[in-house]
Amino acid sequence: MRNILAIAAKDLRSQFVSPIAYVVLTGYLLLGGWFFFNLLARFNFLLNMYLSFRNPEAMERLNLNEFVIAPLLHNLSVILVILVPVITMRSFAEEKRSGTYELLMTSPLSITEIVLGKFFGAFAFVLIMVGLTAVYPLILMLYGDPEGGVILSGFLGLVLLGTAFVSVGLLTSSFTENQIIAAVSCLVGLLLLYVISWPAETAGPTLGAVLKYLSLTEHFGEMVKGVIDTRDLMYFGSVIVLSLFLTQRSVESLRWR
Repeated sequence: MRNILAIAAKDLRSQFVSPIAYVVLTGYLLLGGWFFFNLLARFNFLLNMYLSFRNPEAMERLNLNEFVIAPLLHNLSVILVILVPVITMRSFAEEKRSGTYELLMTSPLSITEIVLGKFFGAFAFVLIMVGLTAVYPLILMLYGDPEGGVILSGFLGLVLLGTAFVSVGLLTSSFTENQIIAAVSCLVGLLLLYVISWPAETAGPTLGAVLKYLSLTEHFGEMVKGVIDTRDLMYFGSVIVLSLFLTQRSVESLRWR
């Protein structure tokens, strides 16, 4: 465990030594803030409009979780699709390009320790990103009355989604020494998992159910609604474990070449 944490700390420090971490964090918070304040402005506009119409039934349907938090989390998930490949592209590709990959492979570390160390380093960075955006629901709690349980469920889903993205990013980074190829491959893979359920309605009952189950957004959407189902947790766990297993096999195959 000590070796895993040492690799994770080294990777996390290397992120903040380079300008990539600050650019990614700034972009994430800037876009997240833009979405939040626009969604909140729209909510206030609807609230004032229904107040002027004196329509209490419509006002009862206005809900901070439904009109602000849920769309905010979905927008943040899209930002993660774009930014996580930038975070993970350096994990193995940079080691290969700089020539330190051979040194890492010949060190007294197991492949599992190396992969888990890289994983926890990138996961810690994503956790920092998601944690910083937790200020938005805190603002709502100070001035409004959102449902705390639904917010926690949604942010748990966002963390699990980001973790799944990280595991896929590590896998694509282990295939190549070119960071751009690693990032683009990860982006394409994440987009595919993100939109794979779109044709589910017209694909027939069996294939449609399979496409919906494979979709990251279907499972994430349930957690945004406040539903924590073991099937969703198992799905995210399966994606993470499978991606890390394939990464371990990919790195191990290169070790013996």
